[in-house]
Amino acid sequence: MKKVANILFTASLCMIFFACSEQKPAETATAEETQEQSTEVAWESLGKDAWRNFKADTISPLWVAGDTFDLHLTEKGGGDIITKNKYENFELEIDWLISEGGNSGVFFRVIEADTLGAVYHSGPEMQVLDNERHPDAKIVMHRAGDNYDMQSVSEETVNPAGQWNTAKLIVNNGQVAHWLNGKKVVEYQIGSPEWQEQYNNSKFTKWPNYGINEVGHIALQDHGDKVWFRNMRIRKL
Repeated sequence: MKKVANILFTASLCMIFFACSEQKPAETATAEETQEQSTEVAWESLGKDAWRNFKADTISPLWVAGDTFDLHLTEKGGGDIITKNKYENFELEIDWLISEGGNSGVFFRVIEADTLGAVYHSGPEMQVLDNERHPDAKIVMHRAGDNYDMQSVSEETVNPAGQWNTAKLIVNNGQVAHWLNGKKVVEYQIGSPEWQEQYNNSKFTKWPNYGINEVGHIALQDHGDKVWFRNMRIRKL
């Protein structure tokens, strides 16, 4: 009887050990899945309701929404617009279409202050341009996709005026990348020696708030030309 009892006790210990061994991976996997789910950040759509004019509470009626686009500047006078929310580290996706000979831009970390009269006084710009017809296309660092007046694209990937372009802007702890039509065309670190040299040689030295803000608005520019935007969305990093 004593031998049988020992055998049964040993078998019970084995069953408990194997049961615990089988449960542990499942618990670990669940914890990993939970952690992965908790770190996922949803995309935020940037339709017309997400925007207002710079230093205003509303948006001009010259910025209109449509069935095939999110926003369209119908004529000069709509004014620059900014997101109602502010962002620090983010990934922005946006499609743009510029009219013939047109000019516009996408800005980030824009702030509003009495000493600042325009979005480009504080926010770096990813240039939107008709490279074939607009006079700015003759200036290095003023072409589509450029870090405007600071750094030119590594290669030209822009589509002609009247065609949609797919752009992406990633900003993470001051590390910035411009993507245009599936290719990374500009990359820089805000505040680096290279950035400071580019700033010193740019038109922005008269505005000491340029590029130094860690949090700010996304902005779209009224440069007096018709421009369309669609598929605009952002997620925080």
